[in-house]
Amino acid sequence: MSTARKNPSRRAPAQDPLTERAEQVKDSAQHIWLAGLGAFAKAQAEGAKVFESLVTEGQQLQSKTQAAAQARLDALSQATEQVTEQVADIANEFTDKASGQWNKLENLFEHRVATALMNLGMPSAPDIVALQARIQALEEHIAHMHALASPAKTRAKTTRAAPSPKAKNATARARKT
Repeated sequence: MSTARKNPSRRAPAQDPLTERAEQVKDSAQHIWLAGLGAFAKAQAEGAKVFESLVTEGQQLQSKTQAAAQARLDALSQATEQVTEQVADIANEFTDKASGQWNKLENLFEHRVATALMNLGMPSAPDIVALQARIQALEEHIAHMHALASPAKTRAKTTRAAPSPKAKNATARARKT
């Protein structure tokens, strides 16, 4: 096959348009074939250089891609931390509000129970404390009274005469019975 192009001026002027079109397609196909052969020859000659340049470009692209992915990951981590902090703040607010409401409910319940017990005539905690104090005071007073009475009893025992033997026998018989 020759690579020289045919000069269109050498063609016969009376060709059919279909034939002319076929000639153009044939010429175009020839050019494509030749371009492919030229690319193949160039690739064989410069293949190693092209391969090395492609590897270098691939490494550069990979570095850029990894850097972009790391930047996205860092941004995502930061956003996640912010969201976590916001959720924790909301949870703390909710806990505080719930705790406050729970305390109000507990106080209301205690007040109502105390009122119901008072209506039933049950003593309250301060009433019981006051009663305990009164009992303590009475116990102390009784102990004091016993202490005062004890010396008088011991004096009465020492002044009494010793029982007679007949009285002792009578007491012993009464105990046996």
